[in-house]
Amino acid sequence: MEKLLDTIHSPRDLKNLDVGDLKRLTEEIREFIVSVVSKTGGHLAPNLGVVELTLALHTVFDAPKDKIVWDVGHQSYIHKILTGRKDQFHTLRQYGGISGFPKMAESEYDAFGAGHASTAISAALGMATARDLQGKNHKVIAVVGDGALTGGLAFEGLNNAGGSKRNFIVILNDNNMSISPNVGAMAKHLTQVITTPLYNKIKKDIWQLTGKLPRGSKMVRDTVRRIEEGLKSMVVPGLLFERLGFRYFGPVDGHNLIQLLRVLKSIQKIQGPVLVHVISKKGKGYKFAEENATKFHGLGSFCRETGDTESKTRPTYTEIFGKTMVELAEKDERIVGITAAMADGTGLIHFAERFPERFFDVGIAEQHAVTFAAGLALDGFKPVVAIYSTFLQRALDQLIHDVALQKIPLVFALDRGGLVGEDGPTHHGSFDLSYLRLIPDLVVMAPKDEVELRDMFWTALQYQNGPVAIRYPRGECLGLRLKKDFDNIPIGKSEIIKKGHDMAILAIGDRVMPAVELSQKLEAEGISAQVVNARFVKPIDREMVKEMIQNFRFIVTVENNSIIGGFGSGIAEMISESDGKGIVFRRFGLPDRFVPHGNMHDLLVDVKLDLDHLSQAIQSFLAHGHKMKKSISYQSIS
Repeated sequence: MEKLLDTIHSPRDLKNLDVGDLKRLTEEIREFIVSVVSKTGGHLAPNLGVVELTLALHTVFDAPKDKIVWDVGHQSYIHKILTGRKDQFHTLRQYGGISGFPKMAESEYDAFGAGHASTAISAALGMATARDLQGKNHKVIAVVGDGALTGGLAFEGLNNAGGSKRNFIVILNDNNMSISPNVGAMAKHLTQVITTPLYNKIKKDIWQLTGKLPRGSKMVRDTVRRIEEGLKSMVVPGLLFERLGFRYFGPVDGHNLIQLLRVLKSIQKIQGPVLVHVISKKGKGYKFAEENATKFHGLGSFCRETGDTESKTRPTYTEIFGKTMVELAEKDERIVGITAAMADGTGLIHFAERFPERFFDVGIAEQHAVTFAAGLALDGFKPVVAIYSTFLQRALDQLIHDVALQKIPLVFALDRGGLVGEDGPTHHGSFDLSYLRLIPDLVVMAPKDEVELRDMFWTALQYQNGPVAIRYPRGECLGLRLKKDFDNIPIGKSEIIKKGHDMAILAIGDRVMPAVELSQKLEAEGISAQVVNARFVKPIDREMVKEMIQNFRFIVTVENNSIIGGFGSGIAEMISESDGKGIVFRRFGLPDRFVPHGNMHDLLVDVKLDLDHLSQAIQSFLAHGHKMKKSISYQSIS
């Protein structure tokens, strides 16, 4: 028997299906997603929770004419399957395949690219405004998770949208009951009442009639409004949105197709901003994801029959950080941990379990997290803000104005520095070394391995002259044996890892050990390379740079960061300011473009940071340099 899903090539194919067919389709979609994601990895639980909602949206609305904007975007897998990408879905998050997030270049159905939270309402409101300015009449829908609604940007958008009075729809997908619980049959009944055409027609007629009354019209309208709000406030958790200027409908069962279809059809005719509150269950339909939605939120490949993931042979940097935080906090009760809705992802979950009173999850509110930490630090605490590199970008002003400007001593644990793999350009930590270098009085470190990671956190928590950022990569460590104690690392001091006499390779962070491998590969070609572990991007070890200039004509830098403004640029600045005439210099780093998604091997080849490319490039660089006159030469990856 042919699967119904195989007949769906665009949302148009959904229009003539009856509810029975749509319900059958939900089962086939869930089975298909589990089958694919078990091989590719990805965000499983969030997508299993929005199957009915996505089907209802594409059945009722007319995409791509109607614009559907997803927030955060990791729950857009069903959307991709229904909009012509089912046959490509097996390439999900693979190099050259489809993205795990909405991507405008991938499909006309992806109205807005996403990957960071809380953006959909603002973007969709902009689209609705553009629609009105052009005299068009299509629908604009923002689909927002309750987690994304903890971000300030989302409330800025809600505030603006509610005041605009434009026709605009927000679907709040509440899968954690974090805003409010479903309060039962009365709420469902009231939702059914206030979404009916008859109710809204009567309300409209009352409004028009009272507007014609010579006196008392405002009093009558206010009375009607208060009665409606009073009823809603008793049984419906939506008064906040009503106060912001939205018509609120819900809660709606996110797995009841009939109810979803009816509500979505009804709200199409309602004027002004509308918010539909949908209650869903993450992991719906897959036993293991329902039981452990956190584990199956985002994960690598797994066994679909057991739900087991592949066991790692070595701990990750994230895990080492988390355990180190617990060790350090046991020695110093002033240490507190802060994260922006990423306790598991950043490894602070261990700290949270051991020291719940010293752990603070502020929600998806990176700006608040940084300034909140500053306040704690001013009263003698030692805050560690654990955050993904890509998300710290959202709090750059707070880092500069609220922390560095005032030389407040706190520590940033920057996870996922550099390329991160399958999550792609929205999650690569490609720019942190560049923008952090700009900030006065900020110390920036990057460890070569897990032992150095631990020592850097020990050092950072003793440092009282300003903030410190420690940047480390995603993935497994080297598997080194950890020391029981900690060593202090002198601020701004590098170390020589391997001696050489033909050239110097200055590397930072996770590129240090590959640089050692590179030097061994070059040795086979008769090239002796000295390898330096820079350790610090700010301050850079000036004595080391001076020594390299004195001892080597050929110097290269290697970093897992944008080539513009990063570690290599800092070395170039120092060389240009020195009297090191005759130095031939080249930087290796991430090119001036957004790097796609894929596994780390494919991405390193893509950006020419794999050993083969680096070896060939350096041999060519040396051959070319020997032919040059003795003058400073700056070259970068094209």
